[in-house]
Amino acid sequence: MSNFFNLENPFFTTLSKICDMIFLSIVYVIICIPIVTIGPATTALYYTTVKVIRRDRSYLFREFFKSFKLNFKKGALAGIILTIISAILAFDVMYAYELAKTDYNKGSLFMSMFIAIIFIITCITLYIFPVLSRFEIGLKQLFKTSFFMSIRHLPSTILMIVILLVTLLAIYLIQILAFILPSVCALLISFLMERIFKKYMPKSEDNDEDAVKDEWYLE
Repeated sequence: MSNFFNLENPFFTTLSKICDMIFLSIVYVIICIPIVTIGPATTALYYTTVKVIRRDRSYLFREFFKSFKLNFKKGALAGIILTIISAILAFDVMYAYELAKTDYNKGSLFMSMFIAIIFIITCITLYIFPVLSRFEIGLKQLFKTSFFMSIRHLPSTILMIVILLVTLLAIYLIQILAFILPSVCALLISFLMERIFKKYMPKSEDNDEDAVKDEWYLE
């Protein structure tokens, strides 16, 4: 019975992680409210989920705001660019839909083209913020790398898109889940994303006595 009240037992450890994920989701949603902060907030969400929730390193809010500040400029710019592209594509899809009513063949052709572009943008969006959280990289290269990874690991990409869509659908149907599911979605995606990232992470030499970098992401 005494083991049950031990804070290190699996029950309390799991409960602690669930609470951390709820707090993380709440902070994420609040930070996203200004819209322009969605990029760096999503970067921080992924970074914190992997480092704190999965790897038990450091403290939740410390790591979230550390990543948020560090990646604010590039994250915000990437988020704004993706938002503008998404808005244009939404307009294009509506145009194709209306066109199909009068010219079905032409409208269907445009609709197919726009859906293909939407798929590519979704792939890039899925990778861009996790990539930013892990790699020191310029904005242009960030987009190129995200596209390259998403296409090279297409089966994993498709599975991650399914996870994202299911999460968005659940939040659409039950709005309160917006304060719970963001970190759950990031956690599920991280199991696939981290396997991909490990293929691109250079390992330091074991005999390098000067290496002090905490390579928690290689665990």
